Amino acid sequence: MFVFPAIDIIGGKAVRLLQGDYRRMTVYNDDVVAQATHFVEQGAEWLHLVDLDGARSGQPVNTDSISAIASALPNLAIQVGGGIRTLEVAQRVLDAGASRIILGSALVGDEALVDEMVAALGAERIVAGIDAHDGKVAIEGWRKGTAVEAGALAGELQDRGIRHMVFTDIARDGAQTGIDVAMYRHMATCAGFPVIVSGGVTALADIAKVRALGAKVAEGVIIGRALYEGNFTVAEAIETLNNTCEDETENREARGTV
Repeated sequence: MFVFPAIDIIGGKAVRLLQGDYRRMTVYNDDVVAQATHFVEQGAEWLHLVDLDGARSGQPVNTDSISAIASALPNLAIQVGGGIRTLEVAQRVLDAGASRIILGSALVGDEALVDEMVAALGAERIVAGIDAHDGKVAIEGWRKGTAVEAGALAGELQDRGIRHMVFTDIARDGAQTGIDVAMYRHMATCAGFPVIVSGGVTALADIAKVRALGAKVAEGVIIGRALYEGNFTVAEAIETLNNTCEDETENREARGTV
């Protein structure tokens, strides 16, 4: 399992939004390369990068930032989301240095495009980004709700050739309220493959819960505000996630038996 430190970009700056609300934004670093370097120095192998300008406008805006990070940190793998809604744009983001791209809005109502991207780019370069509020999928930078059930959408992914998924609980994102382990178990069961946990991480105890879910349920965990606020470090998160001395209470909680 991997720790995915998050960098959300607006205007070339590293920011965090509260529950996806652009009006509740905190700028944490004017230099995204410096921020990414800081994470790598603590042991990060992956970076979760979201072009929030792109998510709002419908096409990537901060590809220069992606290129700058990739050039400065050639051994860092980067997954990128935000405004990737055509094959041409997806290829441009990959050419900028992304290791894989996240499809969000395109998953809902554009099956042909998803199929085209998987066929052209390969399954390992595609991540399904499912963001939900009260179990219903939200699209277009979380600004538009749908009637699509998150679990039902996850259940369609394998038939589309997708093998990676980020699931974000919007109500918990940036709120540091802890993770809903039952929801991640549900989403992994629906998808038939591990999910990347996103939203609500506030303490190392949450990382331990991800570890207790096991690699069949969780591919890893995305961490944003908790890192920026100094709740713990990337190095501490990696150590906790890879600690083989599992606590039985954590395991039982992850299984839903407590």
